[in-house]
Parts: sequence; structure tokens; C-alpha cells
Amino acid sequence: MLLAFAGARHSAIGLALPTLVLVALAAVASPIVAEAARRIVVVPEAIIQIAFGVVLGPDVLDVARVGPVVSALSTLGLSYLMFLAGSEIDLHQIRLASSARVVVGWLVSLAMALGAALALQSWGLIDHATTVALCLTTTALTTLIPALRDTGVFATPLGSRLLTLGAVGEFGPIVVATILLSTSSAGLTSLLTLGFVGVAVAAGVLANRVRPPRAILFLRRHLHSTSQLPVRLSLLLVLALTYFAQALGLDVLMGSFAAGIVVQVIIAGDDRAAVTSKLDAIGYGFLVPIFFVVSGVAFDLTALFAKARNLLLVPIFLVLLLVVRGLPAFALNRRDLPRRQRVSLALYAATSLPLIVAITEIGVAQGRLGPENAAALVAAGAASVFLFPVIGLRVTATRRRPPR
Repeated sequence: MLLAFAGARHSAIGLALPTLVLVALAAVASPIVAEAARRIVVVPEAIIQIAFGVVLGPDVLDVARVGPVVSALSTLGLSYLMFLAGSEIDLHQIRLASSARVVVGWLVSLAMALGAALALQSWGLIDHATTVALCLTTTALTTLIPALRDTGVFATPLGSRLLTLGAVGEFGPIVVATILLSTSSAGLTSLLTLGFVGVAVAAGVLANRVRPPRAILFLRRHLHSTSQLPVRLSLLLVLALTYFAQALGLDVLMGSFAAGIVVQVIIAGDDRAAVTSKLDAIGYGFLVPIFFVVSGVAFDLTALFAKARNLLLVPIFLVLLLVVRGLPAFALNRRDLPRRQRVSLALYAATSLPLIVAITEIGVAQGRLGPENAAALVAAGAASVFLFPVIGLRVTATRRRPPR
């Protein structure tokens, strides 16, 4: 029996290994390509990784296979991406008034997105208005953080508002998608969601208040040893809260995001930078590239180019992202930020990709969304990541010329 088990495990890994080698090759090549292209245009690594995935996928070279092992690693990569987003949220810097304003802005975005999606559905351009609307209300904080971290944006008032806006733009769609796209009763799912959020908040408060000095010294002593105990503790929280969310029938991304917030509270202090760098290494060095490359492999290029109407949806969705997410962000911060910074904030808010991939996968799997609509949404999200952050940086970097 042991030999049979070992043979089955070896077979599963053996089937996945060629694809994982190609994924690793794409992950290594993406920063090299990004650096080479920087002289002409700034291309986010996520876009390059997705492009590599498309080339490796069935519509081009057809050399990559997404089996159970690769699919599980890709899902883990997305979950870890949500965890990293949550770990960037500093609860001490979030003001109640600005947070309430951001939530109101997201609700306005949801209403605008539903209106636009219902119009597109009535014209026969999309299949399921709710799924499309949820995609239009997301913000790719997880993609913006690596792109903007080195620019110093997050040390400014603009960056503080962006983190809050991005947190709501990630967590809000996850919560609503869990309720509306769940196969269980909406009322029961809502109660379970509220209960889970309560548990996550309680865990964060407890972690912030209960910080025994001996425990802190013990963790610090093992931070640079082979045990890497603080990193292991962080990963335990990710897996535990993710499992808890799944056990309740909720979206696992909710657990990952909540775990990131809790971990951020735990590691606050002198050792935060060291722990964060190690967690980033696990994510951006291993798991996250798998998610983006595999997303490219799964991208249905054939469905996108099957009809001209499908290609037309890409710029329509791109504009709707800017309108639905950008306009509320621009309008609700008119008293707090200069005009140029508000324009940048609107562009950052409209940047979206990872959750679009996740929500469209759910929609296609449940038969709510056609593959052509899903491909158009993902393409629009990729275009937003490619265009909006670069334009946003240029808007705030541009200075008015002094009058002659």
C-alpha cells in the first residue's frame, strides 16, 4: 500500500513538474523582460507573467497543463496575494471618518456598476450583470503595492488614502461575491460572513493588546534562526483563517485577507521590516508568479477573438473601471487632496486584475458568465494594470511650468 501511495503521489507530481518548470522559467524571465522594456515603456511584471502564460497555454504553444497540483498552487498563490494585501493595512493609520467615506464610495461604485452591467445585459453584450458588476468594483491593491512601493507614494496622504481605498476595494467585492455568488442561502451566508468578520476583528484586537514581553523576545530570538518561527506563525494564521472561512462555506480569499491584517498587527514593531521581507519573499518569489502565469495559461484567447463584439467589450470594461471606481474616489476626496493627487487616486482605484480573475473563474464555473465575457474582463483588468498606475505617477510627478 505504501508503494502504491508513493507511486500515485510521484505520478501526480511528475505530471505537474514540466508545467512548473515552465512557470518557474516565466517567473525568472519576467523581471528581466520588464527591466529591458523599461527604456521604452514600464510594464508591470504581472502583465508579463500573464503574457508568458498565454504563450505557454493551449491557444499558442500548448505546452503547459493545469492539473490538480498546478491548480492548487495557483489558488494558494491568489490566497497569499490577498494575505499580502491585508498585511499592508495599518489599522493605526486608518481614520474612522475617512474609512466611512471610502466605504460609501465603494457602495456608490457598486450601484454604478450594477446599473452599467444591467444596461450591457439588456443590450445582449454580457451574460450575468451581477458577476460583471462585482468585477468592476475591485481595486488591485495587491498589484499596486509592488509597483508603487519604491516611489514613496505610501508615505504621503495620497498613499494613506490609497491603502484604505484599496482595502475596501479588495474586501468589499469578496464579501459581496461570497453572498451573491454562493450556492447556499444568501441569509445564512450573510450571517456566517458577519460572524467570520467578527472573529477576525477579535483576533486582531487580541493580538494588539496581548503582547507578553517574554513571547516577543522568544519570537525575536527565532526570527533569524533556522526555525524562522515568526514566519511560520504567520503562515499558520493564513492557513487557519483560510480553512476557517472555507469550513463556513465562505470564500477562502476572505480568510487570507483577514489573516494579513491580523499578522500586520502581530508583527508591528522593530522586527516588522525583517518579517515582512521574508513573507514577501515567499509570496513574490514563489507563490504569486504561479498564480499570474497559470491565469495566463487559463486565459481563453480563442473566445476573446471569436467575435468583434468580444473585443469591443475590452475598452468598454476599461472605461467602466475608470468611471465606476475612479469617479467616486475623485469626488469624495476633494477636500483632502489637491486635484492632481485626486486624479492619481482615481487612476489607482480603477486598477484591477487579481479579483477579476477570481470572480470570473467562479462565474464561468457556475455557468453564470460566458468565457468570452470572462476573457474580456481579464483583458480589461490587465490593461488597467498596464496603463493606470503609470499615468497616475506621471500626473503627480508633472509640475506646472512657472509663468514667464
